[in-house]
Amino acid sequence: MKAAILTVGTELVRGEIVDENAAWLASRLTSLGIDVVERCSVGDEKDRIAAAMTRLASQADVLLVTGGLGPTADDVTTEAAALALGVPLETDPAVLERIRQRWAARGRPMPPNNERQAMRPAGSRPIANPTGTAPGFSVTLGGCRVHVLPGVPSEMHRMYTEGVLPELSRSAPRNAHLVSLRVYGLAESEIDDRLADIERLEPGVRLGFRVRYPEVEVTIAARAENAAVAAVRAHAVASMVRARLGDAVYGEDGERLAAVVGRALRDRGWRLAVAESCTGGLLGALITSVPGSSDYLLLDAVVYSNASKQRVLGVPDELLRACGAVSAEVAQAMAEGALRVAGADVAVAVTGIAGPGGGTDGKPVGTVWLALATTGEATRVEHRLFHGDRERIQQAAAHAALWLVGRAASARPTVSGERI
Repeated sequence: MKAAILTVGTELVRGEIVDENAAWLASRLTSLGIDVVERCSVGDEKDRIAAAMTRLASQADVLLVTGGLGPTADDVTTEAAALALGVPLETDPAVLERIRQRWAARGRPMPPNNERQAMRPAGSRPIANPTGTAPGFSVTLGGCRVHVLPGVPSEMHRMYTEGVLPELSRSAPRNAHLVSLRVYGLAESEIDDRLADIERLEPGVRLGFRVRYPEVEVTIAARAENAAVAAVRAHAVASMVRARLGDAVYGEDGERLAAVVGRALRDRGWRLAVAESCTGGLLGALITSVPGSSDYLLLDAVVYSNASKQRVLGVPDELLRACGAVSAEVAQAMAEGALRVAGADVAVAVTGIAGPGGGTDGKPVGTVWLALATTGEATRVEHRLFHGDRERIQQAAAHAALWLVGRAASARPTVSGERI
């Protein structure tokens, strides 16, 4: 069974946003044993969308389309589908009424342009949208089953799961299983080198690598006579991968580093304080993106200036003058100050030079100092030198601080982040 994915949006073609929808759908289709033969993006032009639909439908059994179902003039996917099918558009009265009700619940009348969202090609089946105003639809184009969904990821995910997956499951071969492992502290090339012979040793298993800086996702896709056997094979290979990569593997199936660290803190019964300078709140944002993080995070002090380091954390002025804000001594003082101020069990501090300016020969751009203070123990200080632009350095520094906390909370052995 073959599938294709078409994502619609001029912003995708121009590179203004990353096409996460196609990756998400591809992984779901692969897990069903469906071969994804092509992924394609086109801009908001009706004729191009229709042509892409026709071409992809001619070579696949299933075509998933996302984007272009909104109420504005450049949302033309529904019209393009009707053009490809050679059928007129019809207004679905039930869908139109649901859209009106959603606007009424907000205390506002429905704008006239939302009426276009109740239209779909004649002969198509609607796919309900429980969380938005843009419904989807399913239709057959030639010998291909086409499912059209909105581009908003949260809406698309739920509509796929509730409105498309049940149909796919009835016809999918279900002879595959996909496991994804999250890796921190090793470069993609080093991971590939360590795992180079696995596909030869394990026929029917394919490895894939995707960089989500500063992490790498390793996927293990296995095929067998049925899904149960494929799952056994995939997890066996995942165990091989874990053995070869060691503690650099921190999570599985999309688990985020912040969630893993949060669980370690909760299991240990530790409460955390954070003091960050060069990351400007990014570290705290990662931590608080996890539901329930208030169970263990007591303080996130963004102390960007020397004055705030003194007033909030009690970093001595003479220390800042003698050593500079980007130094082992100040990182240590920041962590110990955060531990004291918050009354926490563990505190992490990060200070550095994110660039593009501010670097010197002795402290080049990318220089970062991390410190971890825990109650009753000596403060640990580590140095890092990261490379790349400002955003990349900030991401690397925030993840390095997270890793430092998680390593302490779970008593993990050291895995160097220097190579990232």
